[in-house]
Amino acid sequence: MVLRFALTPGEPAGIGPDLCLLLARDAQPHALIAIASRDLLAARAAELGLVIDLIAVSPVAWPDNPAPAGTLYVWDTPLGAPVVTGQLDTANAAYVLETLARAGQGCLDGTFAGMITAPVHKGVINDGGVAFSGHTEFLAELTGTPQVVMLLATEGLRVALVTTHLPLREVADAIDRQTLLDVTRILDGDLRRYFGIARPRILVCGLNPHAGEGGHLGREEIEIIEPALATLRTEGLDLVGPLPADTLFTPKHLAHCDAVLAMYHDQGLPVLKHKGFGAAVNVTLGLPIIRTSVDHGTALDLAGSGRIDTGSLEVALDTAYAMAAHRRSAT
Repeated sequence: MVLRFALTPGEPAGIGPDLCLLLARDAQPHALIAIASRDLLAARAAELGLVIDLIAVSPVAWPDNPAPAGTLYVWDTPLGAPVVTGQLDTANAAYVLETLARAGQGCLDGTFAGMITAPVHKGVINDGGVAFSGHTEFLAELTGTPQVVMLLATEGLRVALVTTHLPLREVADAIDRQTLLDVTRILDGDLRRYFGIARPRILVCGLNPHAGEGGHLGREEIEIIEPALATLRTEGLDLVGPLPADTLFTPKHLAHCDAVLAMYHDQGLPVLKHKGFGAAVNVTLGLPIIRTSVDHGTALDLAGSGRIDTGSLEVALDTAYAMAAHRRSAT
């Protein structure tokens, strides 16, 4: 069955528009709709020397079939100001958020089976007067979701996070029993729902070096993490840990798990990106919609150059398609 998916190009001065256009050289199995400025995409295609037919679509005329190779469906979204490739402009902060809002709302109302996002630039959005900490938090607010989970995945490894974009000094205070319960339940449930894993085995990192060393290097493992995991095991979750993060990410442990739950951003993601940077996907779990994203940034210096790799976007697309298929088969 052919489904519709939304694709947001992210920061207009970065490589997101390039990725969308390069991707359009080949046909997709579903109707993929870029929510973007048509003028921006036309200008960037000319800059890249690409001949891509930009087909206008909108809520009054949605396509039901995939676009042929060399074409891209575009739901035109006006820019705030003309784009200079590689140069940030706060005048386009609202444009970026509008593309995300259109995609997210379209997923909520059933127009789209999921959304795939190219990278945004958090700094320029904040400089534009809008408090913005990332796609994950934006979509949580848009959908009214109290708790979401960031999951990054590449071949052979999935890493989810208890906390996301926080200063390191705030991390320990943000890890409490209820948050850990909520995050782990979401991770377990969505691995079943969207990835078809009947009973996921999840390895859980400790917060402190050596997982607290029996309380000598911190008591969060004893007072928060271990009691929460004990409660979850009574619910049937297959959890191992808390384990020291410096030895958890070794073949001996990873060969027998479906995901790792890290306590904070830079505890788990450097390992995953070392293993699969450019071929990884960022998935937001816990939402009532499917959202996947690339694993890299806006790369302003490469925009318009043609010297970029579409690998991560291709993985994000394939993951969204597979998640939608698993969700449909489970209902």
